[in-house]
Amino acid sequence: MDEHIKKFESSLMKAVEYLENELSGLRTGRANAALVEDIDVEAYGNSMKLKGVASISIPDAKSIMISPWDPGIIAAIEKSISVSGLNLNPTNMGDHLRINIPSLTEERRKELTKVVKEKGEEAKVSLRNLRHELVSEIKKSKNDGVITEDEAYKADDKVNKTVSKYNEAIDKIVASKQQEMMEV
Repeated sequence: MDEHIKKFESSLMKAVEYLENELSGLRTGRANAALVEDIDVEAYGNSMKLKGVASISIPDAKSIMISPWDPGIIAAIEKSISVSGLNLNPTNMGDHLRINIPSLTEERRKELTKVVKEKGEEAKVSLRNLRHELVSEIKKSKNDGVITEDEAYKADDKVNKTVSKYNEAIDKIVASKQQEMMEV
């Protein structure tokens, strides 16, 4: 049963990491490479991620600098960023692009905090689904006589404590991101 719980905890960890990754792409009014690194760029006849064709740096808190490894695709990168739906306008500086991150309005900040909360709830639902699967497995093992009732109770208790720990982690991540969103 311990191997099932370890596998379960690994799945919980992946759900939390996925949430962190999702939230890193949300704009906070502060420059962040995660904001643009996964934009698809048409280069060399293929669709590639921006991080695969250029280096992305943050020269200051309000701007992103993109330096393509091949200056011939700078126009394709500029077009991809412009049509990405992120409301970012790159400035072509010849050998690199500069993106100035506009400040967020109060209304937009509040919308984004709601999005953060929704993503946190989605992560918690995913944890509950994983817990439900393992608890069902524990009950089945108990009913089949593979484990005793005491072992089932202990495993169930351990599962619930583990889920609680990860729910708290999600709450902290969400609260931190919401606070970051509301900073001017």
